[in-house]
Amino acid sequence: MTVTNDSDIRVERSRKRVRVLLAGELVADTNGALLVWENPYYPVYYIPAADVHAELIPAGTKAAPRFGDGELLTVKVATASAEQAALRYPGCPAELLRDAVRFDWNAMSEWLEEDEPVYTHARSPYTRIDILASSRRVRVEVDGITVAESASPRILFETGLPPRYYLPLTDVRTDLLRPSQTHTSCPYKGTASYWSVDTGQGVHKDLVWIYRTPLPESQKVAGLACFYNEKVDIYLDGVLQERPVSPFS
Repeated sequence: MTVTNDSDIRVERSRKRVRVLLAGELVADTNGALLVWENPYYPVYYIPAADVHAELIPAGTKAAPRFGDGELLTVKVATASAEQAALRYPGCPAELLRDAVRFDWNAMSEWLEEDEPVYTHARSPYTRIDILASSRRVRVEVDGITVAESASPRILFETGLPPRYYLPLTDVRTDLLRPSQTHTSCPYKGTASYWSVDTGQGVHKDLVWIYRTPLPESQKVAGLACFYNEKVDIYLDGVLQERPVSPFS
């Protein structure tokens, strides 16, 4: 249920129990977390101050155009502290947020939704992933060279993003792939590792990724390779697809 207020800040009550840990110690434990869309793509958690167990020490100020003047806080537990790792906006136009604390996701050591860890950022209740087997023929070109072609893709449909075509490695020209040190994480799929593509005409950095051990809900793409639609030419059943515009363009 979306909470309405007089500001343009989108706030929604989460139905999940949320816990935050630092160095294995409890920072916050709440059944009343607020999901706040600071950007259009995914929400962040704000925790009611009454459910914060760590000591919060004033550590400066920070202004945000929509939220007003913020108070930076150092988070302190018995065995560790995180400098300026929390923030609150006591004068926020959204009244529900005036007595809530935003913790820096990466500064905390663990986040739990119910009893399961969640990574990268809070899950949006409006994001869905469907992974479907298909017999559509997918061909991927880079610099005019076919680097992958498959008639057995798994197509991943994720809310707000273009379809992603996950292909068996046996259908990919692995001789053109160059290992990358890049890794990214997704709260719905897990941690991806990357390859760059060397066509002989140039090296295209981090065009291809793979989830070797995805999260349970995304097991269907385990061990399959996927190319950025935004950066390569993809032919679907012989028809060149328009390159989508997305946050990854």
